[in-house]
Amino acid sequence: MREFSADYLTETRRGMWRDRDALADLRLSDRSRILDVGAGTGEFARVLAAESSAPVVALDADTTLLGHTADGAAHRVAGDATRLPVRDDACDLVACQALLINLPEPAAAVEEFARVSSELVAVIEPDNSAVTVASTVAAESALSARAREFYVDGVHTDVTLGADAADVLANAGLRDVSTTRHEHVRVTEPPYDDGDLDAAARKATADRLADQRPELAAGGLADSAYDELRAAWREMGRDVVAQMQAGEYVRRETVPFYVTVGRLPDDDTA
Repeated sequence: MREFSADYLTETRRGMWRDRDALADLRLSDRSRILDVGAGTGEFARVLAAESSAPVVALDADTTLLGHTADGAAHRVAGDATRLPVRDDACDLVACQALLINLPEPAAAVEEFARVSSELVAVIEPDNSAVTVASTVAAESALSARAREFYVDGVHTDVTLGADAADVLANAGLRDVSTTRHEHVRVTEPPYDDGDLDAAARKATADRLADQRPELAAGGLADSAYDELRAAWREMGRDVVAQMQAGEYVRRETVPFYVTVGRLPDDDTA
């Protein structure tokens, strides 16, 4: 499984659940016990706990990340998504957010979800190939799209899973599988917070691009092309910093994500 820092997870999921209508199909008010698999720093667990009176169990293989979930889950469990340390039918909802896209074998995880759920399985997954960026810095949109193209081709998991998660649930034996598309829109604008300022600094140094170099190379970006992209990225970052200093920088990133829900075959509730 791919690994991420607590700061990265917090930043990329910021504001995702301001509109919680996307969770309607999870029927959270009816739940009696919820398992959040791949809980990370607990943002999704906190939403599940806020929208339901059921206890929420946060599970993740990374115990460091689990340390951030104390205020969002009744229990924390260290464990592998493909070998859940949970008995059969222990929860009536097993859910995950942006987990399957980071697993080499997402089907193995969904089969485990179906084993430990007595009623519903829900997966919330993006299509990272369809992310769009609009920015007041003219070069940022094109550079982001170019880097994303090579990254998506080079990463070893399916980060475009999104709408196709329905097939994974159906193949695991779940029925009445439904998928709804939503958008996570993240806007950077004045007044800027510490996260915004840190992101701008990382653009100016191209640190994030450097972190992704192995995937970019695997996706076909040659060394000379990477050097050109990095130089253009750093110039773009300096423009971002300058616009921020003038209070003029605005960036809008739109990430399409899909909420896919399936029901266990032996559950005959409406």
